[in-house]
Amino acid sequence: MTLEFTLPATLEAHEPPEARGLGRDEVRLLVSSSAGVGHHRFTELPSLLRAGDVLVVNTSATVPAAVPVPDSRLVVHFSTEQPDGTWLVELRRAAAPFHDGRAGERYALFGGGSVTLRRPFSSGRLWESEVDTRGRGVPAYLAVFGSPIRYSYVGGGWPISCYQTVFGVTPGSAEMPSASRPFTDRLVTRLVAHGVQFAPVLLHTGVASPEAHERPYPERFAVPRTSRDLVARARAEGRRVIAVGTTAVRAIETDGDEGWTDVIITPERGVRHVDGLLTGFHEPRASHLDMLAAIAGHALLCETYREATAAGYLWHEFGDVNLLLP
Repeated sequence: MTLEFTLPATLEAHEPPEARGLGRDEVRLLVSSSAGVGHHRFTELPSLLRAGDVLVVNTSATVPAAVPVPDSRLVVHFSTEQPDGTWLVELRRAAAPFHDGRAGERYALFGGGSVTLRRPFSSGRLWESEVDTRGRGVPAYLAVFGSPIRYSYVGGGWPISCYQTVFGVTPGSAEMPSASRPFTDRLVTRLVAHGVQFAPVLLHTGVASPEAHERPYPERFAVPRTSRDLVARARAEGRRVIAVGTTAVRAIETDGDEGWTDVIITPERGVRHVDGLLTGFHEPRASHLDMLAAIAGHALLCETYREATAAGYLWHEFGDVNLLLP
């Protein structure tokens, strides 16, 4: 069931909260549960959780996945490495999708690299492509020639450090697992002291263009056995398991230890391993809203988004966050 609403430009976060005079952990936090909707700051999170709660967190770090095509207005967004070594990439021009790519077309990149389009992957937006980095390897190439992926609502270029989370230790995400962004070392320490436990998982996020609203495509994941055991034990004992971000949900809801997950969470499928979700606010008609409805229910989700828009919460990766609790 699609959630329809209007997102005014005034509710788009155009820069990190630090540029607005706030700490990372001082963004607003809208808490939604069967008891209603409440307004908080993220710094209050320890008092909103219980001792014994488990937070499932994504340890993927963000890579500078945008590379300009010399002598053009085109930019290549490196999304996801495929099992056969090819890459899914997106072409954009002046911050908008570029739909005129053709199979077999080769784009020369800086440093002697290139991308050659092979076949459309998703309605021509993403392409399966061969990448030549002159022996560097794609991660090493991006570290030299790439910059963070930035969409038109972000009003300036920010360093890659602004797109990292306190949990990110393994580089691989094209876009930041942004629900984790408000966490700081100090806040994590407070949570641990409060008795909250952490279950790390890994999912490398691909390109999720805000215009597309596509279903999630396969992404690389890994779930340590210790994290699976911690989540299973918590649920068996009636303690809450709360995923931090939709990426963490997708990882922990996937069977197996590692590989590429094609799991898509909908209200019809439901969730089996999580009870709640900490997440950012998603665009109208975004496919992630199906996951939120699966966790919170459609009625509570509608109430949440009505309240968020009315109260002026901020959207996107530098915006505010929403805690959905059972």
